[in-house]
Amino acid sequence: MRLGYDLTLEQAQKLVMTPELRQAIQLLQFTSQELNQYLENEMEINPLLEVKNNSKEHENIDEIESKNEEIDWEEFLGNYDDISYTISSPRDKNEKEVTYDNFVTHSSSLKEHLLLQLNLNICDKIDRLIGKIIIESIDENGYLVTPIDSLAEDLHVSLERVEKVLLQIQTFDPVGVGARDLKECLIIQLKDRKIDDENAYRIVEDYLEDVAHNRLLKMSKELGIELKKVQDICDYIKTLEPKPGRCFSGDVEEVKYITPDITLRYLDGEYIIILNDITAPRLNINRFYRELMSKSDDPNIIEFLTDKLNSAMWVIKSIEQRRMTIYNVVESILKFQKDFFERGEKALKPLTLKDVADDIGVHESTVSRATNGKYIQTPRGLFELKYFFTSGVTSGKGDVSATSIKAMIRDLIEKEDPKKPLSDQKISNILKGKSISISRRTVAKYRDEMDIPSSSIRRRY
Repeated sequence: MRLGYDLTLEQAQKLVMTPELRQAIQLLQFTSQELNQYLENEMEINPLLEVKNNSKEHENIDEIESKNEEIDWEEFLGNYDDISYTISSPRDKNEKEVTYDNFVTHSSSLKEHLLLQLNLNICDKIDRLIGKIIIESIDENGYLVTPIDSLAEDLHVSLERVEKVLLQIQTFDPVGVGARDLKECLIIQLKDRKIDDENAYRIVEDYLEDVAHNRLLKMSKELGIELKKVQDICDYIKTLEPKPGRCFSGDVEEVKYITPDITLRYLDGEYIIILNDITAPRLNINRFYRELMSKSDDPNIIEFLTDKLNSAMWVIKSIEQRRMTIYNVVESILKFQKDFFERGEKALKPLTLKDVADDIGVHESTVSRATNGKYIQTPRGLFELKYFFTSGVTSGKGDVSATSIKAMIRDLIEKEDPKKPLSDQKISNILKGKSISISRRTVAKYRDEMDIPSSSIRRRY
């Protein structure tokens, strides 16, 4: 073996990740919020980039005057109501009128709501101070999370006085607020509704776990009351609110909205794909800097603007490439899942990233990035693009998606006899009769994913 240093030439193929390629990949996987934030930062550091304005920047004055002459002012003024001086244009009866009264600018938090009632109901300054401390110790679900003996010790007042104020707060709206546990919360609501049946209170005190697991026979036997009576009481208890504070969302900013990246419309017998310019704005080069680059004689200015121009062109190209990739992916999904848009989730077919990638001639990772965090508004509702990619099983009628099977299971349970609910094994057997072979454990898994309880809990007497 000879050891030494040599200079050799060899030819090899490598995938080089250029900055531009990294940028294109990064833009593709951005959600609409991330993309808009990225573009805002880019426009701050690159003066040549600007959002494209589709409206005409300039219009000839003579054209405007000629348009004014063509207006039928008598017809125009005829659309005004003599009393209100507002345009009374015809409106579609099915179209809901938008009124700003329906927009909420601020909704009170639970603590604000309780403090308002405290100031109206308690006059004593010390009791009001105790009440404020108690309210500050109530969590977002409406429960008191600090022991009252600790509150009494911190405030240097008697435990009885704190207890008295707490009992008054427990009469506030929402009913059940200020409770220390679930049992107390439910009992407060039973008393507020003036329920006199002692069995209802006993069940809340001693049998809540049995209520959750529908152990009606056990409660009937131990309490010595009819099975139907136990069922009625349990049904009533389930109508009570276990988290009285959750009806207060606090600040409006906590509400999150989704702006769809794509809209799918059904027009004249065909589906039209529309990309939302709000979630992926079109960009162009600022005219002022473009003209400055052609007129300037300063080499430093020309060098700076040329560098910014190249950077801007890459961003614009990457944005347009992103738009086309998303469009192609949605077009392919539409081709594979057309039955879903026409007949609903029962018609959803199994689909993988590879299926779409092969269809449009890109890599699977590209499809994954194009569908990550992207939403589409369809005639059947708003969906994340990843919703259309689902596993499935092979049946006598072809491949059936997991979503479609879940819809079938839900339908079977909704139509079952409540006195004899279908077991998971029975559902499995029914589906096998429809040439869909899935095990009992798979049925149980799908049922749990849909938050549907087991047959023993669904059973009615």
